[in-house]
Amino acid sequence: MKAVSVDLEKVKAYLEEILGGPVSELEAGLIGEGPDSIKGYGYGRPLLLEFQHEGEKKRFVLETMPAGEFGHEGFADRAQVMLWKYPASLTLPNHAKSIDSGAFLSDGRLISVGKAQEFFVLTEFEEGEVYSHDLDRLADAAQPQPLDEERARALARYLAQIHSVKKDAPGLYVRRLRELIGHGECLMGLSDSYPSDFKVPGNLTLEDIEKKAITWRWRLKERTYRLCQEHGDFHPWNVLFGEGADLKVIDRSRGEWGEAADDVTAMSINYIFFSLQNHGRLAGAYERLFHLFWDTYLEATKDKEILEVLQPFYAWRGLVVASPVWYPRLAPEVREALFRFIENILETERFDPSRVNHYLS
Repeated sequence: MKAVSVDLEKVKAYLEEILGGPVSELEAGLIGEGPDSIKGYGYGRPLLLEFQHEGEKKRFVLETMPAGEFGHEGFADRAQVMLWKYPASLTLPNHAKSIDSGAFLSDGRLISVGKAQEFFVLTEFEEGEVYSHDLDRLADAAQPQPLDEERARALARYLAQIHSVKKDAPGLYVRRLRELIGHGECLMGLSDSYPSDFKVPGNLTLEDIEKKAITWRWRLKERTYRLCQEHGDFHPWNVLFGEGADLKVIDRSRGEWGEAADDVTAMSINYIFFSLQNHGRLAGAYERLFHLFWDTYLEATKDKEILEVLQPFYAWRGLVVASPVWYPRLAPEVREALFRFIENILETERFDPSRVNHYLS
């Protein structure tokens, strides 16, 4: 067994905790494929633990997963795999029996999480009202108030700020595009959530929309330099305002890095969505805020290229707001306009914010 550097005292303490008794003569070493193996890629090298417990020699395998591609870039990706392995191995005949699932702490200690049923996150409470209340209030307004305009600018400036942080990870950008199409919370997940008897308005079926989005994925795959910090679910119910234009955000989703168009389309489609419900087109205060948001963002970022990559992201967000599951009481004409928007935007090489009503027609 090849020796490996590991804090045996901390491993020993962990084993004694889960086994409920003292452990002695602990040794650890790497196991796995040799250098001449035909297997060219592996997800990690397991650690063989040999020790005495209650007068019996035991051999356990401690398995970890390194960061890497194939959906393992993030901490939560790897945690998902490790958490799944523990119960899954217990249900398959002749599979090596799992003892526990755990985690390493920053000081090298090991903790047990194998008995967990569900996980949670604990956050601070933020004061403020969700931005959707502002959009509700503007239903009959021909023009927004000065504070409404300042908040639209604040939203765009916030995105410009976080999107300015870039990351050189080409494979991660490609993964995020792949997830845009195939993730359960994204385009295909949304289309699968539509009732089987739903009559899709317009000329495209849900299958057509998926296929066109895949075409867009292949168009965008080489633009990996666009990978940036993002929120991941930047819509009006995840943004809080107090009395002024200072904002707080909640419920960051689906990873730290992605395409800037994800956040920009998630917010901006809601000006269209609320306006359609109240005016049948982009008009009134919503039209002013939509253009103010876009103008501010483009001026702050100088990212004109976003107009050439946002199409599949708008299609996904269009499926969200047109959803009969999320919005069952939506007027048929609003849903029809949203599907026309999806259809037209997927055929548009370069998005023009001034032509939204054309895309809705």
